[in-house]
Amino acid sequence: MTMSPTATQIVNPSHSAFDLALGTGPIVQAVLIVLILASFFSWAIIFAKWRSLSRAKKESLGFLDLFWNSKSLENIFNETRHYSSSPVSNVFRAGYMEFQKLTSKATEKNVPHVEMAYSGLDNVQRALKKTAMLEMLRLEKLLSYLATIASVAPFVGLFGTVWGIMNSFQGLSQGGPATIQRVAPGISEALIATAVGLAAAIPAVVAYNQFIGKLRHIRADVDSFCADFTNILKRNYLGS
Repeated sequence: MTMSPTATQIVNPSHSAFDLALGTGPIVQAVLIVLILASFFSWAIIFAKWRSLSRAKKESLGFLDLFWNSKSLENIFNETRHYSSSPVSNVFRAGYMEFQKLTSKATEKNVPHVEMAYSGLDNVQRALKKTAMLEMLRLEKLLSYLATIASVAPFVGLFGTVWGIMNSFQGLSQGGPATIQRVAPGISEALIATAVGLAAAIPAVVAYNQFIGKLRHIRADVDSFCADFTNILKRNYLGS
């Protein structure tokens, strides 16, 4: 029995996924291009966030070690320039600068430092909270794009697959025998869109969940430091 060209195409193992992608229609090809670009963008975000979060965690650990082993807040403040990527260090800088403003005002107005500092402690706490929020927003930057790619890419791929299958079955309406050999090539070409969509979404999902876990730990470190720093100011400068 003579095998038709389409049937030969099905069983020929030399056809790669790239060949199938090239054989798709313009709509499916557009979907594939969008998914491939989204995948490249996703990996760029993954590498950038992995680097920034790792550096933030490392510098935070270094700063905390400096903070707890130093006896002078001024010396700690001078060393914070070496920990610019650490959210904990940046929070300390904001709180210390606000505290210094209070003591400077107390000197100018001949008001006891303790009285001025106690009345302005809320300002220090607000500075700590505001900087902590800004630091977390900085670290969370671009993660929303990663979440979008993770959730949308499979549906975009599914759209390309459905469109390709529709065209494949539409070809049956033009006459001829309704055999698997006629529709299988079109279906296999259409399914490549779903595969690419999953390939773009799976790394994004895994990376997003990992980054969210790292951010929770960093947030816990920042919150804990804010409480400790406030207690140190109360104990050492306010006599509370």
